[in-house]
Amino acid sequence: NFPIPTFHRTTVIGNIAAVSSSLHVGKAGPMVHTGACIAAIFGQGGSRRYGLTWRWLRYFKNDRDRRDLVTIGAGAGVSAAFRAPVGGVLFALESLSSWWRSALIWRSFFTTAVVAVVLRLFVELCGTGRCGMFGKGGLIMYDVSTLFEDLMTYHLKDIPIVVLIGVIGAVLGAFYNFLMMQVLRVYSVVNERGRAHKLLLAAAVSVLTSCCVFGMPWFAPCRPCPVAGPNGACGSLNKFRRFHCPPDHYNDLASLMLNINDDAIRNLYATGTNDVYHPGSMLAFFLASYALGVLSYGVVAPSGLFVPIILTGATYGRLVAMLLGRHSGLDHGLVAILGSASFLGGTLRMTVSVCVIIVELTNNLLLLPLVMLVLLISKTVADSFNASIYDLIMRLKGLPYLDGHAEPYMRQLSVGDVVVGPLRSFNGVEKVGHIMHVLRTTGHHAFPVIDEPPFSTAPVLYGLVLRAHLLVLLRKREFLPAQERYPKEYSIAARFEAQDFDKRGSGKQDTVDGVELSPEEMEMYVDLHPFTNASPYTVVETMSLAKALVLFREVGLRHLLVVPKACDRSPVVGILTRHDFMPEHILGLHPVLLGGKWKRLRWHKAAVAKYF
Repeated sequence: NFPIPTFHRTTVIGNIAAVSSSLHVGKAGPMVHTGACIAAIFGQGGSRRYGLTWRWLRYFKNDRDRRDLVTIGAGAGVSAAFRAPVGGVLFALESLSSWWRSALIWRSFFTTAVVAVVLRLFVELCGTGRCGMFGKGGLIMYDVSTLFEDLMTYHLKDIPIVVLIGVIGAVLGAFYNFLMMQVLRVYSVVNERGRAHKLLLAAAVSVLTSCCVFGMPWFAPCRPCPVAGPNGACGSLNKFRRFHCPPDHYNDLASLMLNINDDAIRNLYATGTNDVYHPGSMLAFFLASYALGVLSYGVVAPSGLFVPIILTGATYGRLVAMLLGRHSGLDHGLVAILGSASFLGGTLRMTVSVCVIIVELTNNLLLLPLVMLVLLISKTVADSFNASIYDLIMRLKGLPYLDGHAEPYMRQLSVGDVVVGPLRSFNGVEKVGHIMHVLRTTGHHAFPVIDEPPFSTAPVLYGLVLRAHLLVLLRKREFLPAQERYPKEYSIAARFEAQDFDKRGSGKQDTVDGVELSPEEMEMYVDLHPFTNASPYTVVETMSLAKALVLFREVGLRHLLVVPKACDRSPVVGILTRHDFMPEHILGLHPVLLGGKWKRLRWHKAAVAKYF
C-alpha cells in the first residue's frame, strides 16, 4: 500500500546517497525498481496527482498489461544501469519475469532501444564534462577491446584453468548466498524494532565501510609507477591513487578502495597490468569486498547486488591469476573478467543475460566462448549447494514466486493432493447477506459460481467471479427482492461503465468495510450471472501437479479451478493459486517427500561422507 511515486522518489534519492557515500552497493537494483515504478504508474491507468489522465491509459488497467509494463520497465532499468539494451531484455526474461509472452520480446526491445538512444543523447550532451563523470567511456562502461589480440589471447591449454575458475567461483558464490541470508535474517530482526534501530544499523555499516576504505590502504606498500607522469602522478595508469606514497609511486590498495566501483572495475579489467598490483593488496581487497558486500545489502538504503558482485569477482580473478603465476599464459585482465562471470554465475545463477551483459560491458565478442563456459560451470556447481540469491531473498520475504521448472516430486502428485479447504462458493443468484459474510470472513480474491435448482437440473459450475467485482455490485446496490435472475430487458451497459470494473491502482484497493447496507438490503439477492467469467481455466483433480504448474505459469493465471473426475460430486473440488504451488505448502502437506529421492541434487555431509 505504499504510493508508487513516493517509492520512486525514495529509491532514486536513497540510491544516489548510498552509492555516493562509498557504501559497497550497486545501482542496478534501484534502477530496476525505478523502471518498474514508472511502468506501474502507466499500468494503473495514470495518476491524477501527476497529471497523467489521458483516456488511452485506461487500456492498460488489467492484470496482463500491468505485468507486461512492469516487466518492460524493469528491463529498461537494467539497460540504463549497464548501458546494455540486449542484456536488459534478457535479464527481464531470465530473472525478473515469472511468465513470458512472445509479444513482450519486441516491446522490450523497443523500450531498451529507446533507453540506449536517450543515453547516447545525454552522453553527447555531457561530452564536455558539464555533467561530471556521467557518460565517461560512452555507452561501453568497461571497454577492454584495446590491444586485446596482443595481450589477452587464450589457447586450448588454458581451458583447465578456466574450468577451475568456474568451480571456485561457484563455491564462493554459494557461500556468499549463505552468508547473506544469515545476515539478512539478523537485519530483519533489527529493522522490525523501529526507525531508530534501522538508522543505527545503517550508521554502523557506514562506519565499518569508512574504516576499511580509509584504514586498510595504510598497510599497503608503495609501488613505483611504471611510467612517471607529470607532477609525480602515474600518468599511464587510470585513476590510481598516490595516497601517502612519495612522488612517482602509487598505493595499489588505495587505488581500489578510494575509487568508485566503476573505476575500480575498469582498473581490474585493464590489459597489460599484470605487475600493477601486489598479491597481498589484492587478497586484502578481496576479503574486504566480499565481507562488505554481504554486510551492506539489507540496510535501509536502496541498493543493488550486481556491481559489488562484479567487483568482488574481478578481484578474485586477479588473485587467481597471481597465484598461478607462470603456469598460466592468460592476461590478468582477462582472468578478472572470467572471475566476475564465475562469481555472478555462482550467486545470481543466470547464464544468458549475464553473458550478454558482460559482452556489452566489455565490448569484445572474443570473450564470449570463455564467459559462456565459466557461467555454465559456475551455475551448475553452485546449484548443488543452494538456490540463487534472488530466490533466497524472495523466500525470506515470503513472496510466492514460481520457478520456471517443476520440482521432481511434483510429477508424483496430482492437483487434488494439494487442494485444501474449505471451499467458499456462491450460487448463481445469491443472498446479499451471505456475500457480505463471506467477504468479511475470508481474504479470497475469487469465488466459484455454481448453478443449482431451480436454475439448473443439477449443480453445475457456471464460472468464476472476482472479489473486486462483487464489491462493485454491492456499492451499486443492484439487488433483487426475490431469488430470481435479472429480466431479459436488463441492460448492464445502462447501469455500469467499463471503468467501474477496472483494476484499481496500487494502494487503492476497495474493502468490504466501506460497504454499508441496511438490514432490508441484506435480505435481498444479487444475480451474479452477468458479472461472472463463464469460461475460467479448469483442470481435472487427477491431473499431474507438474503439468498444472506449467499451465498456471505459462498462461499467467491467478486462479485455476479444480473439477472432479466423477459426475456425482460437487462441481468444484477447489481453487489453485500461486500459494498452492509453493514448495513450502506442498512439503508441509506431504512431509514424507522431504526424505524421498524425488528432489534436486544437493550436497549434504552424510551424502559426501559415505564416499570417503
